[in-house]
Amino acid sequence: MAKTFLHIGPGTSYKDSTTRVFNAPDWNEVRLDIDDAAKPDIKASMLDMSMIEDNSFEAIFSSHNIEHVFSYQVITAFLEMFRVLKDKGFLVLSCPDIQQVSIAVAKGNLTNPLYYTSSKVPISAIDILYGHGQSLKDGNHYMAHKCGFTDRVLLGELNQAGFNNISIVKAPKAYALHAIAFKNTSLNPSESNKMLMEHLPYKSVTIND
Repeated sequence: MAKTFLHIGPGTSYKDSTTRVFNAPDWNEVRLDIDDAAKPDIKASMLDMSMIEDNSFEAIFSSHNIEHVFSYQVITAFLEMFRVLKDKGFLVLSCPDIQQVSIAVAKGNLTNPLYYTSSKVPISAIDILYGHGQSLKDGNHYMAHKCGFTDRVLLGELNQAGFNNISIVKAPKAYALHAIAFKNTSLNPSESNKMLMEHLPYKSVTIND
């Protein structure tokens, strides 16, 4: 029987840009976004998914979305994700690594591109800190960044929401954190870390050395 994952904040992306595991016939995708332009299956904010019943999804995929809420709202978003997951469900999440971005800024590199996305879009430290400049200029204010994370801060927020068996890896050259967090599972840390490796996002970058 096919399983279903909730794709939070996909923008124009679909399951083929998530992970190798999710991009398979045995996983169905439901897309949730606050922006009509994304043509989501469910139009909603991650802060209020009350239209979704408790224990609805086997998994959630959220790539570079959690930084779009204020820091005091992060726990609200994570509690909503926790609520809609089934008992054995899990969250796969990526977000900017502010610690690595801060190192770049400390070296005086605020506006020069740090890397290029797979579609050749240049990304600088100021984009990572505050939101992609061109998108904001074009009027897409949903792209504004309102908070940031180190691996320790992300771990603490996920724990506070009730998640357990959390694994986080740093991707320094992509200035990102990748995490997997379970709602209720007996997996040991090595097993959860193995699952995280299987769920690393497809999104690729070209580093500007």
